[in-house]
Amino acid sequence: MSGFKERIFSGAQPTGNLHLGNYLGAIKRWVELQETHECIYCVVDMHALTILPDPVELLKATREITAAYIAAGIDPKKNIVFNQSRVKQHAELAWVFNCIARIGWMNRMTQFKDKAGKDRENASLGLLAYPSLMAADILLYRATHVPVGDDQKQHLELTRDIAQKFNNDYSSRIEQLGVGIEMKSGDETINGFFPITEPMISGPAMRIMSLRDGTKKMSKSDPSDLSRINLVDDADTITKKIRKAKTDADAIPSEVEGLEGRPEADNLVGIYAALAGQDKAATCREFGGKQFSEFKASLAELAVATMSPITQEMRKLNEDPAYIDQVLRDGGERAGELAEKTMHDVRDIVGFLQN
Repeated sequence: MSGFKERIFSGAQPTGNLHLGNYLGAIKRWVELQETHECIYCVVDMHALTILPDPVELLKATREITAAYIAAGIDPKKNIVFNQSRVKQHAELAWVFNCIARIGWMNRMTQFKDKAGKDRENASLGLLAYPSLMAADILLYRATHVPVGDDQKQHLELTRDIAQKFNNDYSSRIEQLGVGIEMKSGDETINGFFPITEPMISGPAMRIMSLRDGTKKMSKSDPSDLSRINLVDDADTITKKIRKAKTDADAIPSEVEGLEGRPEADNLVGIYAALAGQDKAATCREFGGKQFSEFKASLAELAVATMSPITQEMRKLNEDPAYIDQVLRDGGERAGELAEKTMHDVRDIVGFLQN
């Protein structure tokens, strides 16, 4: 992306325990990306208000999510790690974007339809405007890339639409102030203030499914704790959950095509592949012809070996909330400096008096 410094932004909501799906689908990738990119990792506590969480639980979960980031290997000195509400410019830019985005765009968001259900008229305005705040989270830092899963691709497309519309609506003002940067749009070179952020889609096993139903995504809101492996689960609990995970009667196939139409088998093979750092085909070659009882024992051993160090470090960090608060405070100050640079220009662009 010509003209913009490559920068990654991503975040997670502090709404209950993080689980294996969060780790394999997002945090593990974030740890890898910090070796090659400038990264900003946020605990998006403002987004959490859409479900009206208990305030005490929100405070606790914000610290726990931060502990999970650090325990998994994210370096808060090398990267910016902070909680969203600490940087007020997120809300300020979100309002500007509320005036840029169209209601029709928001009504098309699949996640809003799913969460609002049939009673949309009773859904909160925050739930409807959620993607606008997400766009502000990303573009406040003029992030060029966002690692996303399937469930967030539509929101990132909306972020790109908002950036493009802002650049178009204020193109003459951006040029007048000299705050635009050249970027490529297809074969055309255009001048804009916000980058058209690119998605970073990870490899296999991005989408980890429930251990009780291979057709549903692993979720912290699932009423069955056996459906997920929480990052705080001990070795015995991990082993028990994998042993009880739903499977079918057939053996592990020798080729990945043999997983088609077998969602629970496909899920467990995918989890093993992700933990082992290989693809599903390699896992099928390794375990082809073996029964799930044998495979589950190997999967449990690998999961415990991978997750136990993270669990132990999380517990240690959770016992030191002062350290967690200091990490978030330091990260918030660094994020705030970048955010204010962006918002100073945005205020000038839209015509806010600030001298």
